Amino acid sequence: MDIDICIVAFSQSACLAQAGAANEVELIMPELEAVYRQVGISNAQDVDFVCSGSCDYLQGAAFAFVSGVDALGAVPPIQESHVEMDAAWALYEAVLKIRMGHAESALVYGFSKSSPGELPIVLSQQLDPYYLAPQWIDSISLAALQARLMLDRGIIELSDMAAVVASSRRCAIENKKAQLSGQFSVSDLLKEPEYVSPLRRADCSPISDGASAMIICTKSKAEEWNVPFARLVGIDHRIETHNLGMRDLTTSHSTRLVAEALSIHSDSLDIAELYAPFSHQQLILEKSLELRPETDINPSGGVLAGNLMMASGLSRVGEVFDRIVDGKASRGLAHATSGPCLQHNLLAILERG
Repeated sequence: MDIDICIVAFSQSACLAQAGAANEVELIMPELEAVYRQVGISNAQDVDFVCSGSCDYLQGAAFAFVSGVDALGAVPPIQESHVEMDAAWALYEAVLKIRMGHAESALVYGFSKSSPGELPIVLSQQLDPYYLAPQWIDSISLAALQARLMLDRGIIELSDMAAVVASSRRCAIENKKAQLSGQFSVSDLLKEPEYVSPLRRADCSPISDGASAMIICTKSKAEEWNVPFARLVGIDHRIETHNLGMRDLTTSHSTRLVAEALSIHSDSLDIAELYAPFSHQQLILEKSLELRPETDINPSGGVLAGNLMMASGLSRVGEVFDRIVDGKASRGLAHATSGPCLQHNLLAILERG
């Protein structure tokens, strides 16, 4: 079924190094209230479908995402679903729901409170359950392995990685929700000590607490609400094997496949928000996507400036949406990733309505 789907509202919390005593519901509710106000509705009962993204391992309890549902209200009952991954994939599920004609509107949100635990170790549970997960290989060590391969093959230089960080911090100065920002030179960044060779701490996205939320709907519903919108003209994703020894870690084949499926270069892209948790991974994505020089990459600062685990992928879409409705862009690309070393990748294309 060919249905025009639009994004009509988006809100993200500040990226906090520590949210303190605030629980997940308290992180989610302000963002839900913000998107309700943007379209003039009262609560989650005013949309046809709700889908969330989070990770139970961050709280260490089975079905921990259910506590986040308290932010929606208990009654009356709603159509609700959940993905145990970034909320960008909750957006994908909501898009399918609308395309199948089962809904006209949907609320999507993602959240996490990562600071109390050891996130790099927690993420080892995404690895192959037989051979890698039992070794508790952390996400930073795997990314360091990937970066070392790229450096040894002469694909990138350390200065290229530092340039990505410098650009992220500079762009984030204008982003009030960013956790890290400022003016840094490449030479200054290269003077920092190594954290996990060859990565420096600046090459790694910070651990952040927070949430983001979004409302999507059919074009006719957006016109009924009489709100600004951006059309979601394409969304797709691909995944690669969890056996790290069976794929080339220096490239992102799955990202290239999605880009080809969506024909992302059928028209120029004004901006691209890329979910690159490590500096060298942004270089991989730029090459895999074959982005043109005129494309503004990560004008928000990206996740190197603040990484809301399980929400930052959705926020990449939201950042593009905000710039389109503000008139700063006409067409943009949003990217989300999940798993070690860019294993699973999603792309979304947004255009002015």
